[in-house]
Amino acid sequence: MRNLVVIPTYNESENIKHLVQEIFKLPVTLDVLVVDDNSPDGTSELIQEMIQNNSRLYLMMRHAKEGLGTAYCSGFTYALERDYDNIIQMDADLSHDPEAIPEMLEQLKEYDLVIGSRYKRGVSVVHWPIRRLILSYGANVYTRIITGLPLKDSTSGFKAWRSEVLRTIDLTKVRSGGYAFQIEMNYRAWKNKFKITEQPIIFHDRMVGKSKMSKSIILEAVFMVWMIKLRGMFRRL
Repeated sequence: MRNLVVIPTYNESENIKHLVQEIFKLPVTLDVLVVDDNSPDGTSELIQEMIQNNSRLYLMMRHAKEGLGTAYCSGFTYALERDYDNIIQMDADLSHDPEAIPEMLEQLKEYDLVIGSRYKRGVSVVHWPIRRLILSYGANVYTRIITGLPLKDSTSGFKAWRSEVLRTIDLTKVRSGGYAFQIEMNYRAWKNKFKITEQPIIFHDRMVGKSKMSKSIILEAVFMVWMIKLRGMFRRL
């Protein structure tokens, strides 16, 4: 089985090298694709240096900061065009522990989409301000009520996909980013009758670098949930 880890980056030079090194220490065979949005802090240059000594590390450089959703869609398209069997998505800021990846891949033998869940067993979040935690938890409750998605953590960015799931989704029509992107992709997979499971993880807030969370990302998620719901009522996603 061919496995690809897709990692979007923007100004993650302080984290990405350590993350990539930890991924390649895992007892499974993985390729890694970093999708960089023209980071001014030298993230792409750092990856280019690492590529010289690692044939399983790849870099996709984009011309500008185009958003998380389109970065993932570009990475997913890259994976599908090269016939990868499984695609793992994760953040670059070390909030997602690579040690969870082998178990997520094992789960893909039975399920089509595995979500690394912060809320499957209570709350498994470390070093988050209480306001951020309430916002995140509340967003997931809100999403579950509006869309009917049977998930505890619809906004998690740590996932493992079987490639056939992504092939059923027209990635050129996915326009959302941030929280909304995660919700939309989960909803599309669920409406297309794929088997989804949540694997408990411990989420660690970033220790260095700046969070990409903003008011616009939050507002997009609030309104996108209703758009996703309405689209799902009238047509197959």
